[in-house]
Amino acid sequence: MVDSERFKGVNFCLNCGNSLEIKHDKEGKERPQCTKCGWIYYKNAVPAVAVVVLNEKNEILLVKRKFPPQQDFWALPSGYMEIWQTPEETAVCELQEETGLIGDVDRFIGYYMGFSPIYEKVLSLGFKMNITGGCLQAGDDAEDARFFGERDLPVIAFWSHIDFMQKCGIKIQKETPDEIQ
Repeated sequence: MVDSERFKGVNFCLNCGNSLEIKHDKEGKERPQCTKCGWIYYKNAVPAVAVVVLNEKNEILLVKRKFPPQQDFWALPSGYMEIWQTPEETAVCELQEETGLIGDVDRFIGYYMGFSPIYEKVLSLGFKMNITGGCLQAGDDAEDARFFGERDLPVIAFWSHIDFMQKCGIKIQKETPDEIQ
């Protein structure tokens, strides 16, 4: 992608409000830079967290997405990491916000670098979690929340979620449509 397209809409310095120009920085990379105060705009992947929760029947917890991207598809409870949160804190919060369940992190599953229709790139971090309380009910940006057996799995919204599920031993048996991300 041409850098001018990559930085489309990035016009003003967040430090002083001056116009930005795309120039080579000290590393030789083209980035929007302020000609007045020297502030540089760095475009980085956005961190997100997804959680894998299995119940006593080895069924996996999924939520039906209420909003884009991937509205009406099923996904792991997940969300973008806030600047004040650790990845583990994000996992605990997203689980409770989207499902009403309270849990704690069992282990880190891994990471997945993928496309984001909103932020261009997203770095997804997967966590296996255990339920410690709460009551299952859809909340926040989830239209529905429920457990599925391997044979009853719906189409999963994101490749990163499929990857985390497979790393936890869940076999994905359905074909996934081209439009998943």
